[in-house]
Formats: sequence, structure tokens, C-alpha cells
Amino acid sequence: MSDRATAVGPDGAPRCPWALSTADYVTYHDEEWGRPVHGDDALFERLSLEAFQSGLSWITILRRRPGFRAAFAEFKIDAVAEFTEEDRERLLADPGVIRNRAKIDATLANARVLAGWAPGELDALIWSHAPDPAGRPVPRTLADVPAVTPESTALSKALKKRGLRFVGPTTAYALMQACGLVDDHLADCVARRA
Repeated sequence: MSDRATAVGPDGAPRCPWALSTADYVTYHDEEWGRPVHGDDALFERLSLEAFQSGLSWITILRRRPGFRAAFAEFKIDAVAEFTEEDRERLLADPGVIRNRAKIDATLANARVLAGWAPGELDALIWSHAPDPAGRPVPRTLADVPAVTPESTALSKALKKRGLRFVGPTTAYALMQACGLVDDHLADCVARRA
């Protein structure tokens, strides 16, 4: 992680420097990253995609997101929970997704676990780990942005205890950033929430 502060974007506005390498990143950064996400299916999608991202660049996942959505029934928990061995084999052969057996198996297993939860339970569990924004310093440079926090470690443990896989503390923190549980846009970033 660099100690870089915001950088000037194509429109002259300051942004988190990671967002400026591609137009796809600029759009994702400005319109999605750090914005609150609610709903079990929406959070299942983000949790699944963060797991697939593990060890890869986020741009790889972002550019394949339409393929992931098509392959995984728009990440509807109940639909994915019904996937069969034939669906698993289809996914392992689908060039529109990351064909990693462990990650595909974890996504299918997680859907089966979550299908047994009450509506809103995943949303409530994830959001119960959102830290108090008043207790968090606003990051001024990328060096101020952690990869893991006590809250992400606790979220990871809670998800694992409930039977979910591929949800380590780093993945949990990336989920927290992407879904707006924390606002890690740098202090001078145009996308930082007021």
C-alpha cells in the first residue's frame, strides 16, 4: 500500500489513486464502492465476489461481474442453493467466471447455508459489525487504510461460526469497504460521503 494521497481524475476531481487506472475503476469508485448495500441477495453477491477476488485484482472480477451474475442466477440465494452437480460442472467450464474449484464450491456451500437463514439475517449480521464512524479517523493517504480491522476479524469469525467459507478477515474487510460499512475514501476524495 502506498502513502499516496488523492490524485486528480480525468474530470479534474480528486479521487483515491487506486481508482484512476481504468475507466471501469473510476465508475466503480464513484458510484458503488463505499455506498451502503443492503439485502441478503445483494450482500451474498458482494461476499461471493470478494471471495473470488482473493489473490486476484479487483478489476478482473469487476469486468467479469456480468458473467458471474448470469452464471450464478443473479446471486439469488435460494436459486444458487438449488444448484446441482451439473451446475457445478457448468461453472467450472464457464469462461465468464473465475474457474477456481474451491471458490465455486464455497459459493455453492454458502448459498445452501444462507438458504436456511431467516430473511434479513445475513444483512443484520453483516451490518452489526459496522464500526462507529465517529471512532474511525478519516484516511488521508492509502497508507492510512487498513487491510484488516478488529471488526472485520469479528465479522469473519461470526460468518465462519455460522458455516460460511472463504470469509477471512481481509475478505471481510474488503466487503465492509465495498458495501459501505466503512468509508475508506480518502479525506479529499470527491466520492467521500459527507
